[in-house]
Amino acid sequence: MKKLTLGLAAAFALAFAGTANAQNYPTKPITMIVPFAAGGPTDIIARIVGENMSKTLGQQVVVENVAGAGGTTGIARALTSPPDGYTIAMGHLGTFSAAPATYPGLKYDPINGMQTIGLAGGTPILIVARKNLEAKDLKEFVAYVKANPDKLNEAHAGVGSVSWTTCTLLKGQLGVPKLNAVAYRGTGPALNDLVSGQVDFMCDQIVSVAEQVKADTIKAYAIASPQRSPALPNVPTTKEAGLPEFQIEAWNGIAAPKGTPKEAVDKLVDALNKALNDEGVKKRLLDLGTVMPTAEERTPAGFAAVVKRDADKLSPILAAAPK
Repeated sequence: MKKLTLGLAAAFALAFAGTANAQNYPTKPITMIVPFAAGGPTDIIARIVGENMSKTLGQQVVVENVAGAGGTTGIARALTSPPDGYTIAMGHLGTFSAAPATYPGLKYDPINGMQTIGLAGGTPILIVARKNLEAKDLKEFVAYVKANPDKLNEAHAGVGSVSWTTCTLLKGQLGVPKLNAVAYRGTGPALNDLVSGQVDFMCDQIVSVAEQVKADTIKAYAIASPQRSPALPNVPTTKEAGLPEFQIEAWNGIAAPKGTPKEAVDKLVDALNKALNDEGVKKRLLDLGTVMPTAEERTPAGFAAVVKRDADKLSPILAAAPK
């Protein structure tokens, strides 16, 4: 009986310590894994948001870039980490909604096997090309692609990335699914080669290409959203430019391993909301063309619904696409 009493006391002490630790969370820096190279859209948003979240949490949110396999390497590392709130991930449309159909052996389940925190921002997609590509507008670009599928090189950040996912949708609609593609370990290096003219075009989030478009180092044919972006008001929508069927918006959001304590989740959600409500953060994101998420999309349940919605939409298209 004495041993049983001591065992129960020890178990109670451990449980109490665990609860106390969760309530005191965080007591050390938090690692936010970005599954792409530095300089890409997900990295940019993670650093802007993470910097402000650090102030609310009282501990530094450290961005760690873990690139590979279209972002799935970094997300797998984050979501298989101990569920203690100290390792989280900033993923996106590709790593959370497109990945299950793209990678059959995926080591994580973004629908049922992770703890969503909230959406950090919507990111409209642009069709962009090297500055001296012959096509002057979207109609000429579409005609050129169809007439010269073997001459064009498409850049993307890896199979399953947003750039790959959205251009796969575009190529399917244009009837050129096997167009030459060059894979990179992130949008940053892909964009660098587009600027230097080593590749011809890509589809990517406005966050990563807006400054290059403004600087006239690349050309933008259209934005795949219902309205023009205030960040690039001179870029027409795909509907205005003659390709109304190409409509797709990416997004970036934060997730943690399944089983992360509710106390930690609540504090992360609160820090994300305070970051997105901060006027300085909002200005930086809006200047990049980010669409601010709704109050519901910033919640775990709201973000989970976004992930499932887009997974249901993209899965049939991506499962049949050439890899």
